Amino acid sequence: MSYTGFWDEIRKIPPVTRFLCGSSLVVSIPVMMQIVGPYKLIFVPALVTQKFELWRIWSSFFLGSTGLNFVFEFIMLYRSSNSMELDHYGRRSADYAWQLILAAGAILALNLPLGSFVHSRALTLCLLYLSSSLAPAGSQSSIMGLITLPVKYLPYAMIAMDVVTSGTRAAAVSVTGAVVGHLWWWMMYGEDGRGLPGVREFGRAPPWVRALVGDSATANVAGTGVHAFPPRQQQQPARARGYNWGSGGQRLGSDSD
Repeated sequence: MSYTGFWDEIRKIPPVTRFLCGSSLVVSIPVMMQIVGPYKLIFVPALVTQKFELWRIWSSFFLGSTGLNFVFEFIMLYRSSNSMELDHYGRRSADYAWQLILAAGAILALNLPLGSFVHSRALTLCLLYLSSSLAPAGSQSSIMGLITLPVKYLPYAMIAMDVVTSGTRAAAVSVTGAVVGHLWWWMMYGEDGRGLPGVREFGRAPPWVRALVGDSATANVAGTGVHAFPPRQQQQPARARGYNWGSGGQRLGSDSD
């Protein structure tokens, strides 16, 4: 494939999904290559509010795992977001972007009491919960090709695996994503597909978001609703500037000041 052909294929990905996946690569790969320390990218409230290191809000949603586990998490993020943007937000990418911003703000608020520093898993669980709730009736999910279950139960299966492989603190962060995903579904769609009166109108993108994102010209494409995901692996904490950074909601504590 030529260079031009490669970028043509990238441009076929709807804009919000392209931004999410691109951000995941831009944030995670330099950390995996040890070019940038993870401490520079995690969410530390004091550094955001006192030193105005505002990029930490963005990077905390895209700092993923390492190794092969990152590949599977990346695929999960892509498939969930791509399904949402094509199947349910066709020609409405700006609305999808705006609602995603609101969801990210809610995830951040719910995680403040938990003291979590990385919110990528919560964001992925949010999108997975929403896409699973809106999947066609009868859709099935396959986990590692070993377990097949209705797609609507997939977010709960992922949280259960987080408990087993990464502990309750990491699973609690994933739960916040599922909670926000449920609220997103309830307010924007609900059982009748119309959501809450008045709230659905609030989900329409303001002019500044519409100017940045525009609306995808991609028509709706029916998804299969079939997914295959591996269990989450236990991440080893990475040391940076006297801090231990772990998966999920592990606290960050200074070894020495």
